[in-house]
Amino acid sequence: MRRLIVLRPEPGATQTVSNARQRGLDVVAIPLFGIEPVAWEVPDISHFDALLLTSANAVLYGGANLEALKSLPVYAVGAATAEAAREAGFDIAMAGDSGVDELLSKIDRGMKLLHICGEHRRTPADPLQAIRPITVYRSRERLSPEISAAEGAVVLVHSPRAATVFRKMLDAANFNCASVAVAAISPAAADAAGSGWESVDVAECPSDDALLALAERLCNKLGT
Repeated sequence: MRRLIVLRPEPGATQTVSNARQRGLDVVAIPLFGIEPVAWEVPDISHFDALLLTSANAVLYGGANLEALKSLPVYAVGAATAEAAREAGFDIAMAGDSGVDELLSKIDRGMKLLHICGEHRRTPADPLQAIRPITVYRSRERLSPEISAAEGAVVLVHSPRAATVFRKMLDAANFNCASVAVAAISPAAADAAGSGWESVDVAECPSDDALLALAERLCNKLGT
């Protein structure tokens, strides 16, 4: 069985590692980023119909200002995001499990959504809603994370930015990328990883569960 490497930052890394171990995988976390809050101001919420959440980090790092938003129903991407919002006292109108575009396709046209989010985010493709993003946290690259464990491993790539940063680190270290199999959460993340890997595969849908299912197949297949 091949080793699995998780690159995503905490607290997501711990949850992904736990889920991977439940699948019987040999897994190591090498978070590429550290999360920190960003100062932000609460807008006039009377201008919005609902709150859009695409990461649990928006709730975990949003701070005391979140209290002013709790009258807005929440549309959340992913079960973990919905659960974090629920635990923080928000009412969940809908939770999607296949990315922000799939969730937005199920929300009424013309709704005004307040999106509290990270500094680095993917812009939804052709949304039918009016979306105003507000940055409440950022992820900073960690200095010189130990990447030697990635040799001969399957690596989970949760975002295009993670793919780009990871590849930059490997190239700077003259690392043998041809020994690494990439499991990407989306085509965009796979494209950002570039070429020269042992293999690059994309999850069936952009969710952590689908990505881990792909990783499990790769760890067992490539390890034989």
